[in-house]
Amino acid sequence: MSIKKEDYLYLSSLLRARETRMLSRDKAERMIDLPNFEECAKTLVENGYDDMSRMSLKQIEDSLARRRADIFHEMEGLVPDSAALDLFRLKYDYHNVKVLIKSEDAVRSEKDLLSDAGRVPAERMLKLFQDDRLRDLPGQLSTASEDARAVLKRSGNPQLSDFLLDRTYFAEMKELAEQLDSDFAGNYTALLADSTNLRSAVRILRMGKDIGYLREALVPGGSISEERMMSGLAGEGIASLFAGTPLSKAATLGAEAVSGGTMTAFELACDNALAKFLSDARRASFGEECVIAYLAGMESELTAVRMILTGRLAGVPGDTIRERLRDLYA
Repeated sequence: MSIKKEDYLYLSSLLRARETRMLSRDKAERMIDLPNFEECAKTLVENGYDDMSRMSLKQIEDSLARRRADIFHEMEGLVPDSAALDLFRLKYDYHNVKVLIKSEDAVRSEKDLLSDAGRVPAERMLKLFQDDRLRDLPGQLSTASEDARAVLKRSGNPQLSDFLLDRTYFAEMKELAEQLDSDFAGNYTALLADSTNLRSAVRILRMGKDIGYLREALVPGGSISEERMMSGLAGEGIASLFAGTPLSKAATLGAEAVSGGTMTAFELACDNALAKFLSDARRASFGEECVIAYLAGMESELTAVRMILTGRLAGVPGDTIRERLRDLYA
């Protein structure tokens, strides 16, 4: 049975109500300015977080990871089409595979690095690796895991293994967007791919590596094809390549970063371009747009909370935290 936008009515209404409790930019700024870490952490309780005011760094990380996993688990029983949720869970499956492939000889010691936010529970994925049953992983993840493991064993270069997994991850994410038959989902995943490719280009060029190395790092699914990326970077350059796109400002800052400018401003512009795109979903009364925007906003919020709390706990100056703070969905 095909999924209609009307099937999202209840969930969209629920998420719209929850958005009122999401962290706003103003509140994030106030948290940074509070006198101490304890007061900063306590303010998040009203946003639905655990009281983290007496937690260690590790306990904060665990609390935020549980919150993400709990939200995904709840959404699993509410979302009309699982593809809308899998767009976000997919990331953690591939993260877990990367962790396990790089630690084949000491797999148990890396258990704490695994996430329970993926489609495959962390314990099950760990067992599949221990039993050498990667074929039982879902979809493209199975073949990609076996190929990435072979690449690492052959080359000894974990980055090449990561590149292979990243390419498969974005290809699978594009398939999920197509399954949803949603322009919004398609544009969202394309922007993610474009942003990833832009970041890779800036980092590789900034390190002075040969542009040919970039071909290994590029991922599919963007509005700018991999071939166009390679020819454009060899010709008109980064800024011109992304002119007129949502990443235009980020690309200009990226070109400056390649020449020695700040990476912080560039990274911030990449993230804010995505935040601006997601803000357009507020115009939709119901539909998969509401789900995708909420989950993406939740991910951004968790990143911001982690940045603020760990920064305050470590005594990082407020201005430094504020400089790194991304735009928020709320």
